[in-house]
Amino acid sequence: MTDNMQTTHDAEEDVRNANLKYWLNGRVVGRQDAVVSIYDSGFMLGDGMWEGMRLYDGVWAFFDDHMDRLFDSCKAVSLDIGMTRGEVHDALMALAEANGMRTDVHCRLMVTRGVKVKPFQHPSLSRSGPTVAIIMEHSKPAERVQARGIRLAVVPQVRGLPMAQDAKYNSHSKLNCVIACLQAEQAGADEGLMLDPHGFVNTTNACNFFIVKKGAVWTSTGDYCMNGVTRRHVIDLCRANGIPVFERNYSVFDAYAADEAFLTGTFGAQTPVAEIDGKPIGDGGAGPVTQRIRALYKELIAAHVAERHPLR
Repeated sequence: MTDNMQTTHDAEEDVRNANLKYWLNGRVVGRQDAVVSIYDSGFMLGDGMWEGMRLYDGVWAFFDDHMDRLFDSCKAVSLDIGMTRGEVHDALMALAEANGMRTDVHCRLMVTRGVKVKPFQHPSLSRSGPTVAIIMEHSKPAERVQARGIRLAVVPQVRGLPMAQDAKYNSHSKLNCVIACLQAEQAGADEGLMLDPHGFVNTTNACNFFIVKKGAVWTSTGDYCMNGVTRRHVIDLCRANGIPVFERNYSVFDAYAADEAFLTGTFGAQTPVAEIDGKPIGDGGAGPVTQRIRALYKELIAAHVAERHPLR
């Protein structure tokens, strides 16, 4: 990555991340012990699911929504997590406590089908139960990214049809998105804007994508995009607060002509888009509608945390 390249997941440097603990199969361990077998199905085949979550003032935001997605995805691929939702929450809280974490924390919870007895594809070769791991970092979105926005390039790699690999799975198999990211980088952009199989605008390689035209918010139909928790909350906030919002098919032509554009994701919440294929979008930073949605989302998080605050 060159000096001027950035991503939606760029974070401010935090020295506390140099000495973290991790959660692996029921134990809190140091970095040297946070390892999995080369026979693990996740390492070998990308056979697993994951969730990214954020900790705000001691509360894992929208935990139930994330667990719905995780458990539904695992059920769809016959992967038994071996834990209840309550046990997952207990593991998250235990690791946060072990790391002295309370807010501005991002975690990646990963579940694979576990260690295989032979290095081949069939799921029946994973016989010792799932591998469950949690990485948790002090992680605050980089101010420079939030201020100047992300540069996108429309890439040839597409989000596929559900019968190929449904984008609604948060699967470990991310090569499709990695290729899109590489194509964008080779085009001199930060991230790739991916189309759906019919040529309509879909998502980026890492986040869901929205545009604003004449005060109205547009996003994809959702048929081929990631099942984003933040995406859904942004749509709901628009509907509840009188902001016209449409889940629709639209082309790159419409994206080029947008007044504003932004990405949504658990890490960055709402990240502005500065340009697409070198064409500036608005003034490059967060426009007025994006700023209003940001404010509404912050209020939603604050209310969500206050309702679930462990000390109240």
